[in-house]
Amino acid sequence: MNNRGEFSSRLGFILAAAGSAVGLGNIWGFPTQVASNGGAAFVVVYLILAFVLAYPVLMAELVIGRATRSNTADAFEKITGKKWSRGVGFWGFVTVSLILSFYAIVAGWMISYCLKALTDIAGLTDISQWLSAFSDSRNSIFSAIFIVLTAGIVVGGVSNGIEKWSVRLMPTLFVIIAILIVYVATLDGAQAGLEAYLSPDFSAVFSTELLISAMGQAFFSMSLGVGTMLVYASYVNDKENLPVLGASVALVDIGVAILAGLLIIPAMYVALHNGVEIFNESGGLINGDQLILTVLPALFETMGSIGNIIALAFFALMVIASLTSSISMLEVPVSYVVEDTSLSRPKAVWLIAGIIMAISITIALNFDALFVLVVSITTEYSQPILGLILCVFVGWLWNRNSKLQELKKGYEDIESSLFWKIWPTYVKFVCPIVILLMFVRSVLNP
Repeated sequence: MNNRGEFSSRLGFILAAAGSAVGLGNIWGFPTQVASNGGAAFVVVYLILAFVLAYPVLMAELVIGRATRSNTADAFEKITGKKWSRGVGFWGFVTVSLILSFYAIVAGWMISYCLKALTDIAGLTDISQWLSAFSDSRNSIFSAIFIVLTAGIVVGGVSNGIEKWSVRLMPTLFVIIAILIVYVATLDGAQAGLEAYLSPDFSAVFSTELLISAMGQAFFSMSLGVGTMLVYASYVNDKENLPVLGASVALVDIGVAILAGLLIIPAMYVALHNGVEIFNESGGLINGDQLILTVLPALFETMGSIGNIIALAFFALMVIASLTSSISMLEVPVSYVVEDTSLSRPKAVWLIAGIIMAISITIALNFDALFVLVVSITTEYSQPILGLILCVFVGWLWNRNSKLQELKKGYEDIESSLFWKIWPTYVKFVCPIVILLMFVRSVLNP
């Protein structure tokens, strides 16, 4: 084990990296996209694009990370030999820090609703109302609490912090999802939801909107472009087969998204059966924060006393999904500060966490003006451009033989494999073109 720390096991890395990819977007974004875009047909297209587009870019991050064993700024300089390329790494960790700053606000909502379920059980009505009401104080307090929880994990380092908690949180997430799926499936209305989710409308496969939505979901659900996977891979030992590791991470991420659909869509139709409105004015399914903070709480209220228990389990699930992503986000700037300054890990963690907390509270206190703006700048503009630059660096600026030698460390015969025959050319030409087309279309047709 080097002095940077390493993941102690293959499972630890897979759960940590998959946890980074598995976030709130998987649980509230993917299911409603499926239901609104041809049901199971969307799932099929998503599965294909996840491996045609997202997996090659994921592999680019993993190969750079392990080869350089560095933070994002140092990693890009090492593969190009150019000082200016450090700027891409800086850009990446500024972007991911801003993402974490608004993500903490949303995750804070999950914590407050989790506590609301407990106060409802205890009959603490006034506290319960404050926990569920949108306010500057609630948003600021719980975003700060979430950042402290995240920092408390990251301060432990790779094996004693990130890995230790990932191997606890991810199995817990799977167990809670499974229990909720089984319970919701027994309720009236769930069957209609399952049919909406699983019945394919293959005529929708040829819809441009579906293809773009599926490409976006496949690429962005895996936390690509901002350095999280690169930094995690820098803690992987040389014995590991990177293509297999990458495929394992992608499969876990996809699996959680599909399981989330088996929970969320039937739950929405149970809500409809119980008199809760689940369609918006245009006739589409309600999604995003309206779904999580309006539709599902309304459903839980129709369930009687058991509804508080289900609400507690559901929002606990959302908090766990939030944490598994946030620890990877915080590790990106922390790794730079630890490696390129004289600060110890604990000091670096709390310094960065403090800065992000200040930004998060600023956004919370100026929510209407800043929240959507920061989300748009980071996820719609910065992240896809960074993904494009990553492909250019790996495909065009990094020596082909250096990539091969890195991959050979855990897979001696990779040169004769189908992966090596396709991936270098694919990430050089196909991925940049597809990402660029996605970006241009999203800018022209927001």
